Amino acid sequence: MTSTTKTPPKTTRRKTPVTKAASKTTTRKTPAVRKATPRSTAASTTPVEAPVVEPVVTEQPEPQENVMTEVALTTQDDLRKKELIDLVVERSGVKKRDAKPAIEAALAILGEAIGAGRELNLQPLGKLKVTRIKEGEGIKVVNTRLRQSTRQSSETPDTPAVQAAE
Repeated sequence: MTSTTKTPPKTTRRKTPVTKAASKTTTRKTPAVRKATPRSTAASTTPVEAPVVEPVVTEQPEPQENVMTEVALTTQDDLRKKELIDLVVERSGVKKRDAKPAIEAALAILGEAIGAGRELNLQPLGKLKVTRIKEGEGIKVVNTRLRQSTRQSSETPDTPAVQAAE
């Protein structure tokens, strides 16, 4: 049996024609008068040894990965506006008649911003990003993603603002 091996066909590169724009060269402009700098002839003839530098090895900390774990959700009742107002009054110490219009105005502004697709960065609530908006007959469905920091905030109910309101 005779085996024949095929050799792959030879490929050749096409030469691209050189255009005028590609062959154009520019010359560097030099100042008309140069100041003469004195040169030492002894330094140019004597070889100089460069100092030997040993590499410094430093330990770099391993990069930490952000590991996300699932958190079990508990089934709780929805937080309604009335309960939100009561919690704000309790935490801040302002009167209910003062807190209610401010909270309603803030909720209206937040609703309009989310409906318009704006990103919200409201700490300690977190960063809210609108991922999708779907409109139907008389309804708008907004899908969002909320990212919260797990660090404890420095604001506690005993902050000076709360103490001043009391």
